[in-house]
Amino acid sequence: MFGASTIRRVRAAAGRFIGANQGNIAVIFAIALVPVISFVGAAVDYSRANSARSSMQAALDSTALMLSKDLSSGLITTSQINAKAQTYFAALYTNPDAQSVSINAAYTASNGSLGSTIQVNGSGSITTDFMRVAGFPNISFNTSSTAAWGNVKMRVAMALDNTGSMAADGKITALRTAATNLINQLSALAQNSGDVYISIIPFAKVVNVGASNYTQNWIDWTDWANPPTVQPTLSPQPTLPSNWSSIGPGSTCSFTTSNSGFVCTTSPVNASSNTSSIPSSGSYKGYICPGLDANSHTMYNGCWTSALKSPAQTATYSTGGSASCSGANSTCSCSGSGKVCTVSLYDHTWVANATSTWTGCVTDRTQPYDAQNTTPTTTTTATLFPANQYYENGTAYCDPNSSTPLQQIVPLSYNWTSLKATIAAMQPTGGTDQAIGLAWAWESLLQSAPMNAPAEDSTYTYNRAIILLSDGLNTEDRWPANGDGSTQNVDAHGNGLIDNRQALLCQNIKAMIDPKTNGPMYTIYTIQVNTSSPADPTSSVLQNCATDPSKFFMLTSANEIVTTFNSIGTSLSQLRVAR
Repeated sequence: MFGASTIRRVRAAAGRFIGANQGNIAVIFAIALVPVISFVGAAVDYSRANSARSSMQAALDSTALMLSKDLSSGLITTSQINAKAQTYFAALYTNPDAQSVSINAAYTASNGSLGSTIQVNGSGSITTDFMRVAGFPNISFNTSSTAAWGNVKMRVAMALDNTGSMAADGKITALRTAATNLINQLSALAQNSGDVYISIIPFAKVVNVGASNYTQNWIDWTDWANPPTVQPTLSPQPTLPSNWSSIGPGSTCSFTTSNSGFVCTTSPVNASSNTSSIPSSGSYKGYICPGLDANSHTMYNGCWTSALKSPAQTATYSTGGSASCSGANSTCSCSGSGKVCTVSLYDHTWVANATSTWTGCVTDRTQPYDAQNTTPTTTTTATLFPANQYYENGTAYCDPNSSTPLQQIVPLSYNWTSLKATIAAMQPTGGTDQAIGLAWAWESLLQSAPMNAPAEDSTYTYNRAIILLSDGLNTEDRWPANGDGSTQNVDAHGNGLIDNRQALLCQNIKAMIDPKTNGPMYTIYTIQVNTSSPADPTSSVLQNCATDPSKFFMLTSANEIVTTFNSIGTSLSQLRVAR
C-alpha cells in the first residue's frame, strides 16, 4: 500500500510540474545562459585569432617571396636574410589584435631539383575577451611560408638588330648597354652553373654562324657554289651572252649590272676589283669572274675558266669597215668595204671557290623550312642552312677584316664574359631581315643541330624566352623579289612579303607547347625602336609576334632601350622565382 501511494504522489507532482507556468522558463534560461555566452564568446575570440593568423600568412608570403628575389638577384647575402625579413614583415603586418609577434627566416641551399628555399615562420597571440572567463586569457597561433627558386631554370635568346640604321640616334650604343645590363641582371639569378643560359643572335640580312663551321653537314652550299645562271632565288635568272663561246683572255666583259645584275672581276677573291676585260695574263688568265650581284647583295663564289676548244675551232663574221673585231684571239681580213673577223672558240667551265673561303654568313632556309624548326638532314637539302657571301654598301659584312663586321652568333652559354664581349663588338651593318634573327634565336634554344643547346633535365621546369629587337621595318631577305634593301615589296593584300614569312615563323613558335607545364613553350618579347622622322608605322608583325600585348614595346628614343631591357629582366626574374 505504501509503495502504491508513493508512486501516485510522485505522478501527481510530476503532472503539476509539467503544467506549471510560474517562473520555470526563467530558471531554464539562467541555467543555459552560461554555456551559450561561452560558445558565442569563444567564436568571437577564435574569429579574431583566425583573422590575425590570416593577416600573418599574407605578410609571410610576401616577405618570403621578396627575400627570395633579393637573394637570387644578389641584393642581399644569406647572413642578411633574417634582418631583412624583420624589416619586410614589420611593414606588412599591421593587425591590431596580435600580441607577442615574432618571426624568423631560414635559408636552405639548393639540393638537386628541389632548388633553394627560404622558409619564414611566424607566431603570435591575441588576448581573449570572453574565453578568459573559462580560464583561457590568450589564444596562440603560428604559420609559415616558403619561397623556392632554382627548380626553375631559364634560357634566354636575344635576337639583336645590327643593321645600318642602328648607327643613328645612339641606338647601337644604347643596345650594347641594355643587353649587357640584362646579362648582369639574369646571371645574378643563377645559384649554380647552368641555371641561366643566354644566347646572342646579332642579325642583319643574314646571321654569321662562324667560318669555322664550313665542314658542318648542315650547311647548304648550292647557291653559294652555283654560277649566276643557276640561282633559283633570282627571277629572271641571268643568261649568257650570244657570243659566249668566243669570249676568252682579253675579251671585253659582256656582263653589266643593268643586264645581268653583276660585272666581271679580276679574280674569284671576294671583293676583288671590277674589270672591263677578261684577264689576258697572270694566274687568272681567261677567268670570267662574276662579282657582286646587285640584286641579291651577294658575292658569287667562283669563275668560268676559258680553254681553247680542242681541236681548235674558229668562227667568222663580217663587220663594217670602221668596226673592230671582238672576241679573244680574233683576226680580221678586208672584204670590200667591210671586214671578215675570225674568232677562236672556247669551252667554259664553272669552278667554285673552296668552301674554306666562306666567311660565315647564312641566309634564310628554303621555304617552308625558313619558318620551321625542322632538324637539318643531308637527305633533304631544303632543310639545310644556305651559305651566303653577303656584300652590301661596299662591305663584306661577314668578313672579320671588315670595318663593321657582323658579329658571330653565340649559342646558349653562361660564359658571361664572352657574351658581353660579343655585345660590346656589335656594329651597324646592312639591311633588315628580322625573320632570320628570330629563326636563329629559336634554333639556339633547340637541342639539335645546328646549335645543339645543352640537354634539359626533366626534373626541372624551364622558362624559355626570346627577345627580338629591331629599329626598323624589314627590307630584304634571301629572295630579291621580296625586297631590295631599302623597301619591302608587298603582296596583293598590301602585306609585306618578308613580314608574311616572319608572321608564319612567329605562329609556329607560339604554337609550341611545353609538355611539362601544358603552357606555351616560349615567351616572346618584341621591341620596335622607332626614332625615324617621320616615324615608321608600327610593325604589326612585331606587335603580333609578342606572346601578349604587354610584351610588345614601342620605343621612340634610344634611352628607352635600356629601361625596356631592365623591365624585361625584372619580368624574367619573377618567372625565375616561384612560390
